[in-house]
Amino acid sequence: MFPDNSADYEDDFDGYVPDEDDAFEARVWNLLMLINPGDEDTALRQFGGWRELNGGEEVDGPELLLQLKDILDWTSGFHVETGDTETLMDALDQQAARWSIEIDWGGDRDDDEFMSALDAGELLGLAYDRLREDGYTLWTWDAGMEASAGFVALRRDDDGMRALSQLLGFDLRPGSDPF
Repeated sequence: MFPDNSADYEDDFDGYVPDEDDAFEARVWNLLMLINPGDEDTALRQFGGWRELNGGEEVDGPELLLQLKDILDWTSGFHVETGDTETLMDALDQQAARWSIEIDWGGDRDDDEFMSALDAGELLGLAYDRLREDGYTLWTWDAGMEASAGFVALRRDDDGMRALSQLLGFDLRPGSDPF
């Protein structure tokens, strides 16, 4: 029940193609392809990094995300301490910039009063709304600690992301309803 996103990728892609015996690895590969739409090179590099780190072992969902967080950070995902709103804004801006999108935060980042009034949930909600306008969805996952974590995928792949997160065993929510 994965989305058919083959139109996003070149026909001559010669990277990793999972075989039928690699169900878990195939799911991880599909996740990386969904959060790197149109960027097979990055997905392949991240997949190689994950395989090197994990040795191809099947792990439960939360453990998988913790393995991936450092491989994805600041490229295809983010993991930021909850109270660090400035770093969270930077991480979300970097995610949006991958598709030449600028997030309007509704105020001046140099204004201490504006910045002190924000919390992680508000920032994730704002970023979610702005990205949806351009055809993307901000997803958050339960980092299991005082942190905000997630990634961005094409909006048309929302059903596939939900199904894939269930198959991989981790909780995933849209940025409008973060953990």
